[in-house]
Formats: sequence, structure tokens, C-alpha cells
Amino acid sequence: MLRTVVYNLVQLLFILGFAPLYSGVLSRFKENVQSRRGPSILQPYRDLWKLFHKDEVISSQTTWIFRFTPYLVFVVPLFVASLIPVLTDYPLAFAFMGDMLAAGFFLGLGGFFAALAAVDTGNPYGPMGASRTRMVGFLAEPVFMIVFFTVSFVAQSTIPYIVQQQWVASPAAFFSPAHILLLIAFFMLILAEGGKIPVDNPTGHFELAMIDESKGLEYSGRGAALMKWGGQMKFLVLTCVFLNVLLAPWGLAKDLFVNHLLLAIPLTLLKILLFTVILVVIETSLAKLRLFRISEFLGAAFIISVAAMIASIFSTPGV
Repeated sequence: MLRTVVYNLVQLLFILGFAPLYSGVLSRFKENVQSRRGPSILQPYRDLWKLFHKDEVISSQTTWIFRFTPYLVFVVPLFVASLIPVLTDYPLAFAFMGDMLAAGFFLGLGGFFAALAAVDTGNPYGPMGASRTRMVGFLAEPVFMIVFFTVSFVAQSTIPYIVQQQWVASPAAFFSPAHILLLIAFFMLILAEGGKIPVDNPTGHFELAMIDESKGLEYSGRGAALMKWGGQMKFLVLTCVFLNVLLAPWGLAKDLFVNHLLLAIPLTLLKILLFTVILVVIETSLAKLRLFRISEFLGAAFIISVAAMIASIFSTPGV
């Protein structure tokens, strides 16, 4: 039991430590593809260090929501990381505290409070971005539900570790049309939830066009650092769910041996690196959608997820 708790802490440290690096590599690759030098892959660490050492300025007009939100946004991805297979393919100490629906609920809870905090400041750009974020969330949440329902229907479980083992044990299920459609729908969901092109442009700083970034405009110092770090960890957690549960559930530690856990770290980073290349190709090949076209993008994701559910029902023996 003690070893599983320690391994769970290692997974949390993995998310905590490599989330800024993931963001830095993604930004550097995008700049290089566009024939620009770009910042160092360690720049996100420098930004966090600088923000943590700056004074925090908080308006006297804000409520406790504004002060509480950065800590919630920072903690929620770490809590979700204790429920999903990050480095191991067997359940750890806290694996059965919640399932995939609970993980989606907690990630959505952090986004909800971030939207409330943006409205709480009174800045006209914060509520504008918050309303757009809620619009994206309103369209993305049904996709979350259908994807998780279909996965649980196929694997007969909503626990991520059990779902991951289902794809490894059944290659036929892994290459089934339902699973392929699930991968497409969840990937489109990652682009929307992560604020990536074509839904949003995280590198844009024009207030009228911001969606996700506008929620943290009023934060400074430690609050801004926690918001930025929490957003990076959330994107890494979604990537781990996509890679380790749905797309490539291999390369993880299969037992409690320390050397297997240490080997899983570079293998997981390699999968994330390959996924980063795919993201860069997509973001440099597409333009940001207009606001009214985002509903069409997420509507397509919803239709694909429903098609995956229908395919899984009709492919089940005896149905």
C-alpha cells in the first residue's frame, strides 16, 4: 500500500514537473515550423519563476472567488492525475476514488470557477472571454459525456485503468470503428478544451479575440503563476487520458518494480513528444475559426461521438 501511494506521488510530480516543459516544446516546435527561432523550451519555467517572485495586485472590488480560483485551478489537475494511468497501467492508491466522469466533472469545475473569477473583476474583457469559454464548455460537455459513456459501454467500466487494460487485451476492440471514432471525437475535444487552433489561439494577445486566455488577464504575481501552471497541467492530463487510456495504452509500468516505473517515464514522454508533433502540424496547417464556426466544430465532434456510440452498440454480440 505504501509503495502505491509513493507511485501515485511520482505521477503527480510527473504532471507537476513536465507540464511547463510540454508547453515549451509545443511553442518551440510551432515557431520552428513557421521559420522562426522561438523561445527556449524552458521559457515556461522562467515565466513561472518570474511570476512567483512578483507582487500580487488584487482589486478591492473582487470577492473570495477571485482569490480562491487560482488554487482550485492548480489543484484540480493534480487530483485528476491520481485517478488516471500516467505512468502505471495498474490501479494505484487513489484510483477508485472516482471514474472518468468524475475526472471530467472536476476539470469542468476548475473551468467554471475560472469563468466566475473573470466576471468577478469587472474588467469588460474578462466577462467577454468567460462567456465564450462557457459557450465552448456548453458544447464540449455533451461530447465528454457521450465519449465516456461509449467507452464504459465497450469496456464495461468507467475506471480509466480498467478501460486501458480492455484495449490492450482486445486488439479487435482497439481497431473497431467505434474506437476510431472515439479517438477522433476526443482529439477534437482536446483542441477545444486546451484552447488550441482551430478553436482558439493561445499565442494571440488581442483582447477582443481571446477566449481561454482572457480569463486570467486580471491576475498577477502568484495568482497568474498558478493559473498558468494549472492550465498547462490540465492540458497534459487530457493528453495522458488520450494517449494512455485510448490511443496508445502501452509503455507503462506493469508492476511495482522501481526500474519499470523509471522506464515508463521516458516512454511516456516519447509518446507525448510524438503527439506534440501532430498538434504542431494541425495548428500550423489550420487557421483559427470564427466564433460562430466553433459551434460547428464541436457539433461535428458530438456527431462523431454519437456515431461511435451507435457503432459500439451494433458491434456488440447479441445486439
